[in-house]
Amino acid sequence: MTRFIHDKFAKDYLEELLKEYGEIKTSEKVAGEIKEIDVLFVPNQQLNANLQILGLLGRFAQNPAIIEPFRNPASTDEICDCILKLLEIKALLRREAKANKTKLQDSEIPQLWVLTPTVSEMRLSSFGTVQKSDWLTGVHFLPDALRTAIVAIHQLPQIPETLWLRLLGRGNVQSQAIIELQALPLNHPYQRATLELVYNLRENLKVNQELEADDRELIMRLEPLYQRDREQAKEEGRQEGKQEGKREGRQEGKQEGKQDLILRQLNRRIGEIDASFIEQIHELSLEQLENLGEALLDFATVADLAAWFNQK
Repeated sequence: MTRFIHDKFAKDYLEELLKEYGEIKTSEKVAGEIKEIDVLFVPNQQLNANLQILGLLGRFAQNPAIIEPFRNPASTDEICDCILKLLEIKALLRREAKANKTKLQDSEIPQLWVLTPTVSEMRLSSFGTVQKSDWLTGVHFLPDALRTAIVAIHQLPQIPETLWLRLLGRGNVQSQAIIELQALPLNHPYQRATLELVYNLRENLKVNQELEADDRELIMRLEPLYQRDREQAKEEGRQEGKQEGKREGRQEGKQEGKQDLILRQLNRRIGEIDASFIEQIHELSLEQLENLGEALLDFATVADLAAWFNQK
């Protein structure tokens, strides 16, 4: 159960960071036996100018990429399965190019990035990996023809360039990355949205009865950050209320913020919703918004949202 929670967090998180820079698909199905690619990203070259803000992750996203994040250390079979997905995507692109009577360019074939918290030297050796001098420690490349790299998150240096990948690590590595995230300037374009995803992960883990030690520790480490963040938000709300001279202003601000968060979560989970649903959401009370925020974790389609409104 917790693995699903972490997988969902990783997909939502990568989508949030990369959606402004190109086309991103999560849980993309490929041919053969039913397989799903976690994240398939095709960059928009016109939007790539700001990718450096994502550091090493931004470098991955400069070209078409398949990103496969693992919560637990990826096994040999799991890495092989990822490579198989890449080869199936490559075969599909070749068939499309042939049908269109065009030549498939190397730059159109995705690079596979397998994100694993740790990996043994024996496993790396079995895949014939090398570390390239122009890449950071922890990025292990398979032979060029396989277009694959194994990224050992816990081997990455603790520098700002690796922050956005270390957030997908475990234990102390992830906890330290969260502290660094919280310390970013408030006007950083990804700080607030990423913190909300981390806090959602915390809430989803708290309702699970069978937590691993890492997850219990993560919840404990997040608690003071979460409380401090919420107290800061309340203080900002109080200051805004004083400036406006109305208590209602604070309530409206809190409600609007909740509405925006609900709409973002719905868009990530079931896709864009039409204007009629958006209007209904704006008419909900704060308590109803809280209820919808809990219920949407189980939504899979727009029909689920419609059913909720019919039953509320």
